Amino acid sequence: MARLLIAALVTLAMTGCASNVVTDYNSTAAFSDYSSWAFAPSDGDSSFISLDGSRVQSAVERELNLKSLRKVEESEADLLVSWRIVEEERLEQTGVGVGLGFGTGNFGWGLSAPPPVREVKEGKLVVELASKSSKEVVWRAASRRYLNENQSPEKRGKLIDEVVTEMFTKYPPDLD
Repeated sequence: MARLLIAALVTLAMTGCASNVVTDYNSTAAFSDYSSWAFAPSDGDSSFISLDGSRVQSAVERELNLKSLRKVEESEADLLVSWRIVEEERLEQTGVGVGLGFGTGNFGWGLSAPPPVREVKEGKLVVELASKSSKEVVWRAASRRYLNENQSPEKRGKLIDEVVTEMFTKYPPDLD
């Protein structure tokens, strides 16, 4: 029994340590050569920044400042930063299924209905850093945590801050 309890605690601890962010990078990039950055020009049709967009930009700017990278005009930048919120749809079961059964002895019949399902739209944050000189992405981070339409502005802001902070704990990558 004690072994089972210890195994359960270790599994729980390891699950708690699982990263909420996935990163990828170009292993040939010289990250120490990058000292300045700018947001990449937007390719969207909109001339304004969304509420979540301003939250993301503030968080990215804060984290890059902590990495001692200077924000400059696009023409002077070593790195161009782009971000997007990728919309994903998933099915979510709500409630519980209902069943009915009857029988006698070792034989019986049953009928059940699955729990109700609804479609949920969520947004996954993706941040990319591209070398301005090579026009190639050198670092990418994607969140495993999602924004959804039911979150309050405070929760959305807190989630974005947490995700961006976690993303940039992995920048620059450990190239050992």
